[in-house]
Amino acid sequence: MDRKTWLRDMRRECEEQYDTRWAPGYGEKWGLYSNTTHHEFIKEFLSLLPQGSRILDAACGAGRYLPFLLEQGHSILGIDQSQGMLANAKARFPAVPFEKVGLQEMAYRELFNGAICMDAMENVCPEDWPLVLGNFHRALKPQGCFYFTAETIETAEDENEIKQAFIKAQEAGLPVVYGEWPDEDDVYHYHPTIQQIKEWVQKAGFEVLKEGNGEMGYYHILVRKG
Repeated sequence: MDRKTWLRDMRRECEEQYDTRWAPGYGEKWGLYSNTTHHEFIKEFLSLLPQGSRILDAACGAGRYLPFLLEQGHSILGIDQSQGMLANAKARFPAVPFEKVGLQEMAYRELFNGAICMDAMENVCPEDWPLVLGNFHRALKPQGCFYFTAETIETAEDENEIKQAFIKAQEAGLPVVYGEWPDEDDVYHYHPTIQQIKEWVQKAGFEVLKEGNGEMGYYHILVRKG
């Protein structure tokens, strides 16, 4: 199988998994996110926005972060490529508008003061990272802020696990690149280095305001549209 076809299949499988496996009962099972670092960065992100801002919650899932965004009176648009997750979010937040849009298909232009993309960029392949970051840059108004997380390779243990997953995938004949984790028991994951993320961010036209590592292997980064 060529890589382009494989990546297309991985993305379709990811959407199907979220529709059928994760969406049912997702909000009840996981609820609000209690991760300290997430809270810290969201608070900082919101402090940079003017009152009555319009915020894009991209890959919003079942709306785990919506209460934090809504409590200050901002208007929110939630998007996700999984219809199942959107149905879950709509049931919990009927007053919030939602659209079925993937990160790669976003075509908004200077509509939002801020955007977040939480716990989802790990499902984006390396070829699509520049595209997705460019879509966020275009969607934001001048000086708009964007906060997102990514799963990265941080420890020797992480490095060993990624290496073993890469070797296993190669032995299976899959057209993988280093950092990808096509786990048959989970959805596609890609783990870039922090340096690679920062290079992509800067090339997309963002200025880094704050960054840091948090719980569960997440790298957090808050940026502003230049």
